[in-house]
Amino acid sequence: MNLTGSREIAAPRAEVWAALNDPEVLKACIPGCQELTGSPADGFEATVVQKVGPVKATFKGAVTLSDIVDGESYKISGEGKGGAAGFAKGGADVSLADIEGGTELSYDVEAKVGGKLAQLGSRLIDGFAKKMADQFFERFQVAVEGPDEEDDEVTGDTPEEKKKGWLKRLVS
Repeated sequence: MNLTGSREIAAPRAEVWAALNDPEVLKACIPGCQELTGSPADGFEATVVQKVGPVKATFKGAVTLSDIVDGESYKISGEGKGGAAGFAKGGADVSLADIEGGTELSYDVEAKVGGKLAQLGSRLIDGFAKKMADQFFERFQVAVEGPDEEDDEVTGDTPEEKKKGWLKRLVS
């Protein structure tokens, strides 16, 4: 299964790069992530709980970063084992480019599943993988940019608080 896409993020490239390498930001953005420990240099250990169709599983696995071009791109690779449910493994090439008003984050994802998960069929798996990628990048964009105006009505944030992305909230 392959997915390709991009997101325009209203933040400087350095800020987006820092968020892509921050375990707390990644943990908050990965759907179903219960735990994420480690560092970009040493790799991450993750625990993710997901339900794909009728199969619910807790995946434990490792994530590594390679082909790192500081501030510009990297390859992220991971593999998780979900016990009887099977396994999932894959990777993504992630790159950043300066655009007017912020940064364009582009990704090219490849994923494979095995075990009971593979028996669910490629249409269900592909739909689930696309949904997971969309959720991750939507959450990532909100984490970096801060919530949009509709979110303000729910949270009661002022316009100044609204504009605070993850980095600004850390230092204020």
